[in-house]
Amino acid sequence: MLYGCNARTDDTARKVEREKERRNTLHLILIWESLFLAMGVALTRAAQWTMGKLEVSPLNEALLNDIVNFVEQFNSRHPQEAKLVFTEPLQWTTALQASDFTSEYELSGSSVHSQDTDKDGCPLLQLIPPDISVRSFSHLCKVVQLANDSKLKEVWACLEANREPVVKMLGPNFTTAEVSDSSPEAEFKVKLLLILQQLDTQLLNSSITQLSQKVRLSPAAVKRDVELLKSVCGAGEKRLLKSVRYTSDYEFSNGCRSPPWRQAHGEIAYLIIEPCDTEPLFITCSTAGVYLNSGIKQEGEENAYERKSDVYKDLVTLLKIKSPHFTENINKQDFVIHGEPPTTLKIPHVEAVDVEERGQTLRSYEHQEKNVHEKARQQLAPNKSGVAKKLEPSLKWNLSLTSPHEEAEEKKARKNGGGEKATESWTKSPRSESKKKADFSGSPLPDRLSSQKTKSPGGGTAAEEFSESSSESEEDEEQSERRGESHTDLPSEYWQIQKLVKYLKGGNQTATVIALCCMRDFNLAQETCQLAIRDVGGLEVLINLLDTDEVKCKIGSLKIMKEISRSSQIRRAIANLGGLQTMVSILDSPDKELKCLAAETIANVAKFRRARRTVRQYGGIKRLVELLDCVPDSAMLSTEQEKDVEVARCGALALWSCSKSTRNKEAIRKAGGIPLLARLLKSPQKNMLIPVVGTLQECASERSYRIAIQTEGMIEDLVKNLNCDNQELQMHCASAIFKCAEDKRTRDLVRQYEGLQPLVVLLNEADNKQLLAAVTGAIWKCSMSMENVVKFEEFKALERLVSLLTDQPEEVLVNVVGALGECAQRPANRATIRKSGGIPPLVSLLTGTNQALLVNVTRAVGACATESENMTIIDRLDGVRLLWSLLKNPNPDVQASAAWAICPCIENAKDAGEMVRSFVGGLELIVNLLKSPNKEVLASVCAAIAKIAKDEENLAVITDHGVVPMLSNLTNTADDKLRRYLAEAVARCCMWGSNRVAFGEAGAVAPLVRYLRSKDPSVHQATAQALFQLSKDPSNCIAMHENGVVKLLLGMMGSTDQVLQEAAAGCVANIRRLALANEKAKYG
Repeated sequence: MLYGCNARTDDTARKVEREKERRNTLHLILIWESLFLAMGVALTRAAQWTMGKLEVSPLNEALLNDIVNFVEQFNSRHPQEAKLVFTEPLQWTTALQASDFTSEYELSGSSVHSQDTDKDGCPLLQLIPPDISVRSFSHLCKVVQLANDSKLKEVWACLEANREPVVKMLGPNFTTAEVSDSSPEAEFKVKLLLILQQLDTQLLNSSITQLSQKVRLSPAAVKRDVELLKSVCGAGEKRLLKSVRYTSDYEFSNGCRSPPWRQAHGEIAYLIIEPCDTEPLFITCSTAGVYLNSGIKQEGEENAYERKSDVYKDLVTLLKIKSPHFTENINKQDFVIHGEPPTTLKIPHVEAVDVEERGQTLRSYEHQEKNVHEKARQQLAPNKSGVAKKLEPSLKWNLSLTSPHEEAEEKKARKNGGGEKATESWTKSPRSESKKKADFSGSPLPDRLSSQKTKSPGGGTAAEEFSESSSESEEDEEQSERRGESHTDLPSEYWQIQKLVKYLKGGNQTATVIALCCMRDFNLAQETCQLAIRDVGGLEVLINLLDTDEVKCKIGSLKIMKEISRSSQIRRAIANLGGLQTMVSILDSPDKELKCLAAETIANVAKFRRARRTVRQYGGIKRLVELLDCVPDSAMLSTEQEKDVEVARCGALALWSCSKSTRNKEAIRKAGGIPLLARLLKSPQKNMLIPVVGTLQECASERSYRIAIQTEGMIEDLVKNLNCDNQELQMHCASAIFKCAEDKRTRDLVRQYEGLQPLVVLLNEADNKQLLAAVTGAIWKCSMSMENVVKFEEFKALERLVSLLTDQPEEVLVNVVGALGECAQRPANRATIRKSGGIPPLVSLLTGTNQALLVNVTRAVGACATESENMTIIDRLDGVRLLWSLLKNPNPDVQASAAWAICPCIENAKDAGEMVRSFVGGLELIVNLLKSPNKEVLASVCAAIAKIAKDEENLAVITDHGVVPMLSNLTNTADDKLRRYLAEAVARCCMWGSNRVAFGEAGAVAPLVRYLRSKDPSVHQATAQALFQLSKDPSNCIAMHENGVVKLLLGMMGSTDQVLQEAAAGCVANIRRLALANEKAKYG
């Protein structure tokens, strides 16, 4: 009994201990997360950034000086933490050169790397001018110290290139690290995090101190100054300014006139001031002061907000600096500069936005009447008397539907009774409680994007939203809306739809359903109808209907949004208004029609990056993948099965749009989408197959998907669908094969399932350029296997490909030329290309500018040049000169491909030496490419130099251009491909004058001996030849012997490679002769 009691006590104690340990662990995690989230606040918020660059400002300079001091002293203050290797290196463009580094670093030509490395063997510091990579604080400290007077510039460049340095140092997942990890590295990471937090706190305190000393403006102060300046505008000689106007007349409840997303930056309003003696000034008024901007009248250009001058404390101070006329006459005026203005601009009887309506669009064109353009022109007309004119609100701001008779009465009242009566009538309206503030921006368009910065429904400008979604190079590049300067030609549908929207706002359930049905009778694919819904605030109403419990209203709303969301402006507005979040939640609805409509609308809206991200963040990817779970194998389906198939089709359609994001691709895979897509790929319904294959081909850019497509047996289905009669489906299948055929296994499967012949047949569809691009791409990738090339020969593919070398878009040409380049690796195909007339069009493509096309065409021309007959044609067409000119191309891939193509041209030209010399500056150009940091360029140039050096005169010229020291500088490389061609170049260059001696003096012998330890036999052969040539100099023989070359060469003398045998034996013989001569001289 006592034993049992003790056991229970022990169990209780253990539970208490575990609970205590759990709480401590949780507490540590919270501390880690709070520290990690706090990091970088000073750099991201306190520091002043413009267009991704740090501004040149006193605040930034002070922050950077603090950071410089911190980094300089880090090594001595925190020696253990300084040795911690960063998760990712900090990389930036540096002004340091190899000569700036001390002896503790290893120098190789112009590059530098540290002796200590991380666990993967990467040096902790590596300099390949002008780029530097640093992986620890110890080396970061040394870089700052070596920079001397340019310390500030180095830190500046580092921070601009690494906006999140702490994430790179500690890793993006540091907050989820195991706190139970007691390794020294984990402890040092925690210590480093604490140190960095202290720095961040110090920087924030410093910035707050500086910012608190600056002037702070308020909207009321800006408004007073503007009214004051307006009072000195006019037409007389005594005027100080021509005009002062806001870029937008809409005033928010806080007094600001800038859009909300700019108010977050402290900006209050934007002005256009016309002085009497200078050009118009575009001014930003912010809480920090006033300054010139880039011209915010330019709609859609985010960089228009960029500051272009110093910051001044108020408008009068700025004008005194910018306008001599203003400065000269300001003191003659009989008013106080900072006093209250004599008049104030007031918008009479305009109600504030109700709480319920704050989420709706605040646009002037939500409250339009047909003569609004006339009123706008009156508002913008110059005010001759200098007194601000009162603005009149529209009589049609109420949400009720007025009849044509009522409209006529309103117009008559305005005309006869004047503004006072109209205003009185409007203020007595019982609906005035729900009015919005007016936007009298003066534009004549009811459906325009303002010539100033227009407020979008979600609080973003077109430029801001465009910039958010321009990094993935897909349909994100949507053109901003451009409308005409008059709306007099708007059709009657525009106004009818706006009335229907008003019914939606004010009607009961029955009226709402009827209004939705009537709205669907219009042609919603027409832009006018789409913008009519948006302009009157209809999108907000449609999205609000999705939150109701009435299924009919939801279905009607989604059907309308599905149609109008094909417009780029509409889909962005839907995303801004939070419509995507609601649609994602509808995917859980038991109603299948609702799910279909929601998925289809998501498919339309998710055409830009931010929308795709929203779908993922609100759990939409997982829900969409769940929609794919149906069994559509049978051609005959019941009614319920047909509904399931339609749900799956709509889900696949939405996933297709979402899959253009890399993170969404991973989310689809994790949600189990691949097996479901594989099952749907066997469906007999073509309308199902198109979005399924579209999603697969989009995702096939990721290796994990390519492997899954192989293992799930989808290649067979893709090949089978190449034979269907639907060109869109054929295009997507070919595109999927194009991406998957990067892997040899996929190329073999395509051949195994007899997919090569359908691809060749589809080459006849020359009118469909998208299909042609996909098919030629698939043929190109499949031709990387020689077994497939043999099949293409049987199907006469080469002749058809040659015929596509002219009058085709570049995306087709890139693939066609790539395929010809692969096929030309077989000798028989080189003759086929020539006989089909392919050489002239290939040579003519060398004059293009498309980088991918140039890479492929140089490869194809180089392959064809290995045949002497082809080379004759290439030479006659001046192809070698064109190849040589491509060595000047800034793209290293083009340089390398051109250099490789030059090699067979030199080898097979009739008078190669004279041909090369005829290119003015050509030899100097190719020698200078030995300074390239790109290893592929270096290998190809070395191969070309080996060919050039066969001609004695050319060898003499390149020797004068310094080829020997440049080649010697490259000998410390560990890249076997470069080693091979470098050794060949050295062997050839030894055959002129005293080049052998020069190589020895440049220290090239010892590194070459190390090449013999490579596992690549081709490196052994080239190296043995180089060493044989170098061994003809006694000093080089001594260096070789000291580096143990004899033992390595003796093993190679038994090789089956005759060239390697002879070169190894010759080198050993030269060393032995020197030794015998030395002994004979010594002992007589």
